[in-house]
Amino acid sequence: MKCGIVVFPGSNCDHDCYHILKHVMDQETHWLWHKDEVNLESFDLVVLPGGFSYGDYLRAGAIARFSPIINSITRFAEEGGKVLGICNGFQVLLECGLLPGALIQNQSRKFICKNVFVCIDNPDTSFTQDCGENRVLEIPIAHHQGSYYIDPLSLSELEENGQVIFRYCDTSGNVSAESNPNGSVGSVAGVANKQKNVMGMMPHPERCADPLLSNTDGQIIFQSLISNS
Repeated sequence: MKCGIVVFPGSNCDHDCYHILKHVMDQETHWLWHKDEVNLESFDLVVLPGGFSYGDYLRAGAIARFSPIINSITRFAEEGGKVLGICNGFQVLLECGLLPGALIQNQSRKFICKNVFVCIDNPDTSFTQDCGENRVLEIPIAHHQGSYYIDPLSLSELEENGQVIFRYCDTSGNVSAESNPNGSVGSVAGVANKQKNVMGMMPHPERCADPLLSNTDGQIIFQSLISNS
């Protein structure tokens, strides 16, 4: 699988993603600079990493949305290319309209950095096909504007279309207000577009995918993409 990692000013998880895909998962991986509008047709996956693109000025992801590389990613996605946005990358995908909804301040109004549990709401996507039914993953979060919001009618449509991919839950897979770390509507932790080739998620799978760490739950997401490439 040929992968591209986008680098914005303020990205701080780009090297983590590169390391996991290149050195842990043994995939061909390249850097994609935010100022370059390039042809991505030879790529199988483009990752928008976490961090604070453009310092999160105005709104998280609001300025990065105008970077030239976004034009390339939009065309890539429209042609069926797989795009994964993690944390700030998720925020960018929402800002540029590749995914529905918005991310607002955490309900606590505080930055949250801790491990959380997520369950797979739709196991039949390129991002989750190797996860299996009823799998609960432990994945870290680190965000301030991570509360997913969309109006109730649109949320129902996402659920009917199978676009909700991950939800926050407890260790047993139970979804509740207590297991929701940031106040996201429906405990949504990750969503996809209608075609299921673009997905954004607030948890950081690249931070729990190296065997040197005690947790490798995030590796299954990357393995799913490799299996489906």
